[in-house]
Amino acid sequence: MICPVCKKDMVDIEYHQIELDYCTRCNGVWFDAEELELLLDQADLKDHDLPLDDLLNLPEAKTSEKGRKCPICNLKMKKTTIGKEPEVLIDACFQGDGLWFDGGEVNHLIKQIATKKKAEASSQQQVLGFLSEVFKAEQ
Repeated sequence: MICPVCKKDMVDIEYHQIELDYCTRCNGVWFDAEELELLLDQADLKDHDLPLDDLLNLPEAKTSEKGRKCPICNLKMKKTTIGKEPEVLIDACFQGDGLWFDGGEVNHLIKQIATKKKAEASSQQQVLGFLSEVFKAEQ
């Protein structure tokens, strides 16, 4: 798969039977449809209040960040924000193919959810450790 930011090949990373596409240049990560939910389930964070099933109905984010094309269907993706303090800007495929997170954004989102839901420390730390190690995210 080609990175929507760098336009270079991404590598496949497997974590608990979840296969993610990761860019070693910009540290961005692509989640195919429903892979983010699977990752949150692995971290005991499935009872979150994120509107993941309704992302395309959220307002378009006002940003100066360059538009991106879906690495699967090659159509322009929608920029929207999820989470709070800080909001995380993501790119969502209008066709439902998946979600793009810039480097470190997945980590920020999981930390927000874990703080709200007070997930078991071992599950949270396992996922955060994985993200930190593989996706060069800050803990």
